[in-house]
Amino acid sequence: MPEQRGTRRGQARPGGAGDGAHRTYSVRARRSRSATTARNNRNRFAVGRIALTMLLVAAGLKLGHIQAFEASALSERAERQRTTIIDIPAERGSIVDRNGAELAFSVETRKLWVSLRQMRQTWAEQARENPGSGENFDTRAAEIADHIAAQVPDLVTEEELLDAFHKDAAFTYLVDDVEPTVADEISERYPEIGFEKRAKRVYPGGELAANVVGYANWRTESEQVSEHNIHGLSGLEFFRDEDLVGTPGRQIVDTAQGTDVVIPGTERDVQAATAGSDLELTLDSDVQYELQRSLGAYVDKADAEAGSAVILDARTGEVYGLANDHSFDPNQPPDSSDALANPAVSTPFEPGSVAKVVTATAAIEAGLVGPDSTLAVPGSIKVADHTVHDAWPHGTQDFTATGVFAKSSNVGTLQLAQRLGPDRFLAALTKFGIGQRTGVGLPGESAGYVPPREQWSGTTFGNLPIGQGLSMTVVQMTSMFQAIANGGERVEPRIVSAKLAPDGSRIPEPAPRTTRVTDPKTADVVKDMLRATTQDGDYNYSGTAPEAALEGYQISGKTGTGQQVDPDTGGYSDRLHNITFAGILPADEPRFVVGIWLDAPDTTIPEGNSAAPLFREIASYLAQRYNIPVSEESAPTKRLVR
Repeated sequence: MPEQRGTRRGQARPGGAGDGAHRTYSVRARRSRSATTARNNRNRFAVGRIALTMLLVAAGLKLGHIQAFEASALSERAERQRTTIIDIPAERGSIVDRNGAELAFSVETRKLWVSLRQMRQTWAEQARENPGSGENFDTRAAEIADHIAAQVPDLVTEEELLDAFHKDAAFTYLVDDVEPTVADEISERYPEIGFEKRAKRVYPGGELAANVVGYANWRTESEQVSEHNIHGLSGLEFFRDEDLVGTPGRQIVDTAQGTDVVIPGTERDVQAATAGSDLELTLDSDVQYELQRSLGAYVDKADAEAGSAVILDARTGEVYGLANDHSFDPNQPPDSSDALANPAVSTPFEPGSVAKVVTATAAIEAGLVGPDSTLAVPGSIKVADHTVHDAWPHGTQDFTATGVFAKSSNVGTLQLAQRLGPDRFLAALTKFGIGQRTGVGLPGESAGYVPPREQWSGTTFGNLPIGQGLSMTVVQMTSMFQAIANGGERVEPRIVSAKLAPDGSRIPEPAPRTTRVTDPKTADVVKDMLRATTQDGDYNYSGTAPEAALEGYQISGKTGTGQQVDPDTGGYSDRLHNITFAGILPADEPRFVVGIWLDAPDTTIPEGNSAAPLFREIASYLAQRYNIPVSEESAPTKRLVR
């Protein structure tokens, strides 16, 4: 039988015995593969369990290490990230006058701030959670700005606050000088708003003694000074800042993560602040007010560029008043530093004839003349190649020594100076303190100028004895006459009498230096000679300043007219002058010495030609304020020209 197509030899036909064997083989193969897969899975699970176990063991070991060895350090690091040490401002000391009246003091204020980053996050979340409320950062900022501006309208506007809220910053200050109760109300109503405790310097007298007291304020960060205390920027506030400022304390606070926002209730003190000391001045506020008022009015009447005046205690050298015609309000300090200047101590000038007191004192002490000695005085005198004239034309006349100074004769003064000689004259200048700072205790004090002896030319000694070619401040000038009023002993003027410590103790300033200028007898003779300056009468009896006389009191004084340098020519000007006056009240029992300087007044009018009327006004006030007894007798009238 022929074979069927499609079959090969040895191939089992369907349904035959070979088909069953094939099926048996397939089942076995599948079972083998399943077993292999299961074994592989079990192996993978085992490896995974081992890896996981090792990971957990490693994590446990790391955790154990951290807990055992690093926990303290990590905790400390976290604490440092959360805590901040801030300064606690110290209370700045006050400045008071001799009677305890406050000229400068500090009041507690608040400076409002906001963490813009946190506020944006808070109100963005609020807007997401309440999409229909209409409340978001912008509406909240507008509400807060409106409220703050209404509470402190004199400090900030709503527009300024809105600008602050919308600046590109994480944190910003909003407004300073807010009263504590107002700040508390704002912060309670709007928790976003925080505040710093600050202080504000207050000057209740405004311009009163401002050139002396100066002003203080918060310094800018660019000046690299702590922002946690007010610091002085001019006057005594600057000069005695170390005494006034105190020592800030330190406080630990917790701040919200990533911000400067202090978490309420986390404040704890590390070190309390120590308040600064108060300064007690020698000034009398009432005297200072009257001096500023009268000087300013007189400078206006004299059409002067400026003016300064000083009142010293005749015995102690204490400054009762020190004024300039220009002042400023330290509650609103000016931008210009010129307004902060104190010309009474910082601006020297050529004083003119008021400096003749040096020649008078040295000549009397040397025994060259007595008060009634007679000198034949011509109308002019030649010194080297320079001719010096008296202020009025006259031929040779017999002047008494008293008359030389009471009538302010340049020629007579130079005659006495030539007898004295330049070395003895220079020694007298030095004793009077000319060319040296007085040590009054104010910043910017000038020493004035006396040319060194080796630089004197032939004409130098024709200028110095009559108050030209040297310069001094009005404080130096007044100090010269204080020495005459005080029996020949010059006491260093001073304006601070004591520090008042926070514990209430009073610490007096070091005793002022004293210099024996001349002997008491000479000082009294010179003082009595200068009473004739205020005499009135005909030519033979009249001094240069009868307008300085004060009824009931003996007055000693000296006038001065010094030429200023013409800025255009560099030589002495015929129209620009320093007008000066120094006087003693009363001459028989000196209580006060007053010095006045007028800068370039109009000398064609009476007020501009003499400061004597201003002295009388000031002396009259002092006599009334301090109930100074009238002189027991009038000064004897002296004949000045024989």
